[in-house]
Amino acid sequence: MNIATIGTGFIVERFLKAAALTDNVTITAMYSRKHENARPLAETFNIPSIFTSLEEMLTDPSIDAVYIASPNSMHFLHTEKALLAGKHVLCEKPFASNQSEAEKMIRLAEENELILMEAITTIHLPNFLELSPLLKEVGPIRLVKCSYSQYSSRYDKLLNGETTNVFNTEFSGGALMDINVYNLHFVIRLFGAPESVTYHANKHENGIDTSGIALLSYPSFQAECTGSKDTAGFNAAFIQGEKGWIHVIDGVNGCRRIELHAKDTNKTVEVNREENLMYEELLVFKKLVTDHNLSAAMELLSHSRKVMKVLDQARKSADIRFPADKLNGSL
Repeated sequence: MNIATIGTGFIVERFLKAAALTDNVTITAMYSRKHENARPLAETFNIPSIFTSLEEMLTDPSIDAVYIASPNSMHFLHTEKALLAGKHVLCEKPFASNQSEAEKMIRLAEENELILMEAITTIHLPNFLELSPLLKEVGPIRLVKCSYSQYSSRYDKLLNGETTNVFNTEFSGGALMDINVYNLHFVIRLFGAPESVTYHANKHENGIDTSGIALLSYPSFQAECTGSKDTAGFNAAFIQGEKGWIHVIDGVNGCRRIELHAKDTNKTVEVNREENLMYEELLVFKKLVTDHNLSAAMELLSHSRKVMKVLDQARKSADIRFPADKLNGSL
């Protein structure tokens, strides 16, 4: 499978390293508005082609799929163009700026019988896949607590008056979309969509959230998702039930180890995995494309749709609006 990439940030380098570990995956092209931005990565990973015209790259018949890691606000446009050009798409999280954009992307993939998948590491990690069978050993579930905090150097820039993409509403940024989204994927993949959502955010004067707590209410339990880019903290997830509790070591982003503490048993789950967290999601995407498994792709898209709906509800409750919302009447 030949893949072209859009974007030149650190996440693209991580993806290129994951691709190098994956059999029958070749990165054949990169798109960047400026040739010099892509050159270092292209030289390091022996990528033969750099395009400064997205339209030109998408007409290349040798490209099977496109990995999209542009700013959040561009995910919809770049996915739309790639799908219309007949390319399968692996689009970085958050899937889109809002649910309205996500629905259009999903509809377009379905109409053109193409594989579209959100690039979210958490739900494809081996240890995460071992979690569901453990839930009955601690249930009924009463509380879920997820915390992912990572102090951002770009927050220093924000405090000094420089607004980078991740702290800019113009680019659909913020802590909820960038970092707390991992927690939401974790909870929603395990338990489905909540009945209600509220988001209590710390906001910069420009209106963007730099940290916050999302509260998800389910019929028989409550889930608290904390995400921060303006502080560091203890990263972990806890699933607490009447019979015991589960501890996800180091948080949902890596799911490095899972410890089960129940009344009659203690258990540790630590499945071997690649150090590169993107490897597993790329394997899933490759298999979907190779098998042309549209039904499995739609199941994953149904999950992404639920997450996008919760993101919309959370932003609405915290009065966080993006320009993209005005364009399609969202929120």
